[in-house]
Amino acid sequence: MRTAGRLRMAFYPLPLSEAQRIRSFLLFPNEPVSALDPCVGDGVAFEAITNGGQVLRYGIELDAHRAEQAKGRVANVLQGNALEVHCAVDSFGILFCNPPYDYELGPGDNRRMEEVFLRHAYRWLMPGGVLVLVIPGQRIGACSQVLATQFLNVRAYSLSEPECVRYKQVVVLGVRRRRRERERLQDSDIARARLQYATLARNPAELPVLPAEPDARYDVPPSGPVMLVYRGLPLDEVEDLLPRSTAYRQAGRILFAEPSTLSGRPLTALHAGHVGPIRCLADLCCKPLKRRIVCTGRYRIVRLAVPIGLRGVLVSTA
Repeated sequence: MRTAGRLRMAFYPLPLSEAQRIRSFLLFPNEPVSALDPCVGDGVAFEAITNGGQVLRYGIELDAHRAEQAKGRVANVLQGNALEVHCAVDSFGILFCNPPYDYELGPGDNRRMEEVFLRHAYRWLMPGGVLVLVIPGQRIGACSQVLATQFLNVRAYSLSEPECVRYKQVVVLGVRRRRRERERLQDSDIARARLQYATLARNPAELPVLPAEPDARYDVPPSGPVMLVYRGLPLDEVEDLLPRSTAYRQAGRILFAEPSTLSGRPLTALHAGHVGPIRCLADLCCKPLKRRIVCTGRYRIVRLAVPIGLRGVLVSTA
């Protein structure tokens, strides 16, 4: 992934208008429903998708700032890595997942994060629960094994908002299979479905655009409260305690060394033979900073912040 994407932690929020169109596909019961977003971000899209009905919202977010934003919209937010969160299986009635668009970083076979998050979180979705998955269209193939074996009534649509078109985002809707339905699956059925998903991944532009009026409905089953347990490190607490660590202070002398300074006066009087080369060097170094140096009159040594690391140059006091 590009550096800009890593700086935003691969967070590509779903536009509100797209979330509202997805909401029209969902039918919530009059009973309480537990909903999960393992990459909740600021919670805007998740709130729109689960709007209406008696919905108990649960979210997980790695970034501390976005987690604080989400707490104003989502009642239960955990700040940490979703892959280090534990939960009882078959708990949620609806799962909305817009995972990071990146690869794993590890010594082995690094998979796509879309597949990693889907494999980790789909087990928390109860049989008959609804999956709403937002990913780049070309990554449907990476998720094909889980989609083919665990979900039925799967529909995929391309998203039309400019930001979504830029990142080639699509939404995949499906219902988790019940155990008996999974046992009836044949290997040929799974292979056929995976081939279809691979074909869609090669030609995501051929997917129909998500319509304003839904052409299908997904019934969200009722579900009770859920307990999420975070097993990872408390990142914010560690960050606050780190500067007070003895080891950190010792390493800081090396990692954050004080900048060196140079000051003083020339040992001998300067003449034109000295000033000429110094003037050329200083002028070249200062061009990126758009500075001009005039070498007339008396001279002293000053420190300039120049790109090539020149510690001091001789400049005029006039």
